[in-house]
Amino acid sequence: MTTAVSLVNLTKTFGEHRAVDGLSFDVPAGSIFGLLGRNGAGKTTTIRMIMDILRPDSGTVAILGGAAGGDVLKDRVGYLPEERGLYPKMKLADMLEFAGSIKGLAVPEARRRGIAWLDRLELGPWKDKKVEDLSKGMQQKVQFIGAIMSKPDLLILDEPFSGMDPVNQEIFKDLILELNREGCTIIFSTHVMDSAEKLCREIALINHGQAVLKGTIGEIKKKFGTNTVALEFDGDGSFLGGLPGVEKVHHGGQTAEVRLAQGADTQALLRAAMQKLVIRHFSVVTPTLHSIFIQQVGSEQGGNGNA
Repeated sequence: MTTAVSLVNLTKTFGEHRAVDGLSFDVPAGSIFGLLGRNGAGKTTTIRMIMDILRPDSGTVAILGGAAGGDVLKDRVGYLPEERGLYPKMKLADMLEFAGSIKGLAVPEARRRGIAWLDRLELGPWKDKKVEDLSKGMQQKVQFIGAIMSKPDLLILDEPFSGMDPVNQEIFKDLILELNREGCTIIFSTHVMDSAEKLCREIALINHGQAVLKGTIGEIKKKFGTNTVALEFDGDGSFLGGLPGVEKVHHGGQTAEVRLAQGADTQALLRAAMQKLVIRHFSVVTPTLHSIFIQQVGSEQGGNGNA
């Protein structure tokens, strides 16, 4: 099997709003696949159709070599939704035991695995505490454990870093990479491009329910060319956007990523910058996924909600 998930012309409408509009893409088996887009792009609706929570108006979903739904979701797929689905009055160990048993684990094994994961993620002392006593970040850890404790073949993560501090985000990234090395295919849905660029090899960027970019990150960056310059400097770089040949500037304090028009002279940019700034670094680079994302969908208004 070379494809873990295949979507073909998937469409879903709510009233007059078309949340997903003829969406097609394949998730290679064994990959970490980024499902990217701004809030409201259609990511969560797409995931809910993959998980058979919502039925598409038209189109098809295939998972792990078969149709979506039924035993394949119960036995082989783990799912971390964006909204927390924990039982606030249950104790952590009891809730994970319950979650594991739903996935087909024997109760003693479900409890053993749950407690082992709590210990690994530094939640062991909380195993007899109620879910409602935990912080948002701690609850996200517990929900993550529930999604992976049955060792799924496919793991779907919808905004997994929500509510997590940078330290715990790194812990999650390491776990995602570890699970992938062990053979788990992972769909990673996010609007945070930096996280996607670090974790994913292949992506689908969706906007208004349609795929506007698909492919490996390397292929996509190559498509957008090498007309991007990275600058580090001392001084006020706010004038850079007004220079000839400059299409867009992403400012970052004493750094900037400058996108040039086709055929623009990078050396002319350097000479102009040196007249007003002390240049510490200047290099022609492939654009970041963040800048490509902004270029494709960032100029639009709206995008509220979690569709």
